[in-house]
Amino acid sequence: MSRKIITIALSSAMSLLLASAVWGQNTTITKKDVVVHPDGSYTVIEYPVGKEVRVSLLPSATLKGGQGTAVVTRSADGTKVVLNVSGVPADATSYYAYAVDPTGAPTLLGPITFTNGTGTAEFATPMSQFMLVLSPTEGLTTYDTNTAYVFRSDVPKGYAVVPRSVSKRGVVPVSGAQAAYNVPLLNVSSWGSSEREVKLKFGGELQGLEAKAYITPKKGATKVRMHFDDMKKVPPNKRFTLWAYSPDGTYTKLGQVVNGGGRDETEIRTETALDNFGLFITAEDADVPTPTSKIYSVFTVPSS
Repeated sequence: MSRKIITIALSSAMSLLLASAVWGQNTTITKKDVVVHPDGSYTVIEYPVGKEVRVSLLPSATLKGGQGTAVVTRSADGTKVVLNVSGVPADATSYYAYAVDPTGAPTLLGPITFTNGTGTAEFATPMSQFMLVLSPTEGLTTYDTNTAYVFRSDVPKGYAVVPRSVSKRGVVPVSGAQAAYNVPLLNVSSWGSSEREVKLKFGGELQGLEAKAYITPKKGATKVRMHFDDMKKVPPNKRFTLWAYSPDGTYTKLGQVVNGGGRDETEIRTETALDNFGLFITAEDADVPTPTSKIYSVFTVPSS
């Protein structure tokens, strides 16, 4: 065999080995002008303004025969999502639709109800970058490869996946934020293990809006369940974001709800590793990693 042939063969073998190594990593690859992740579980895209985008909804491996589509239309004042799903089990009554942002944080769009395995629903969201997930879980707090789902959105042809961001649900130090937000600590560590109710009342343009949170201290984690019972009083497309303020001056983003116009009641169910913290809500215009809104209110323990 000539030296030239041997060189070509060695180069080809090296190329194949390098390709196999790259494929084995959890990296992004490009195929037919669409950027996708190897496991296909992350499909966040940015929806363009003024264009109707039809998205396929892929059923989970446990849902054979399921079919679904979403029509997403983004305009200058928000995004409309229309879901059409069929082939789910006949005894299924409802699933919950979420818009998952680039950090993996789900925002509840609302429930989709089913009759004889078929369901349709229409939602509104201010988000522009997201993937769609239908889950049997109400109060989903994160989305990853271990999350139980029944449908998730595919990547439409010609669209690129938005790169993943660092999670916004971690503890984030905020420079100078103590002066902007006066948040009293709740002294949760002194409560024992029983559930306690805390309340808040907004003022200003949100005068009359109230919310309750139920806090349950547990070993290693504190459960927090926040309930809104009159979303009609929330300005359209405002993001009500729940934060925990720790004694060292940092904030943890616990969750958020959006007034999409379709629900009167909603909840945030989450937990934190903090055993002492303050709890407050800001009314944000966008998805933010740290509190920015001038409109906020803190939770307080009702006097007995």
